[in-house]
Amino acid sequence: MTQAAVKSPREPGSDALTRGVRVRVRPEYLPEHSEPAKSQFVFGYRVRITNEGAGPVRLVSRRWVIVDGEGDERIVEGEGVIGQQPVIPPGEAFAYASYCPLTTAWGTMEGVYRMTPTDEREPPFEAVVARFFLIAPGMQHG
Repeated sequence: MTQAAVKSPREPGSDALTRGVRVRVRPEYLPEHSEPAKSQFVFGYRVRITNEGAGPVRLVSRRWVIVDGEGDERIVEGEGVIGQQPVIPPGEAFAYASYCPLTTAWGTMEGVYRMTPTDEREPPFEAVVARFFLIAPGMQHG
């Protein structure tokens, strides 16, 4: 079961709990890497994956769904994160930072991390990364 709290564009982060694995994301606009006049907007995001379950889990792969402000969807899949497939013991967390370039001033990201419990009797599962918003300053509405 997954519990997800999708924030509004005014609170662009996300927080989801799936089978004892909590995934929190905090995005930010990176103006120093962006060139709005050339439709290049770069967003950084920090991810914290906390194991609130009873046994260790390994992050095996990731799948992101990225949608820009025009509705164009891009899927990004790969092994692990930032070149690692970390094992996260109970009560501990793994954190990393990455970035996402867009051609529009706003968009969304969401996805899953494929997790494998180190106890082979437990089945693999997908820890949800709830949707979060990528918004350049001045783009908030309402």
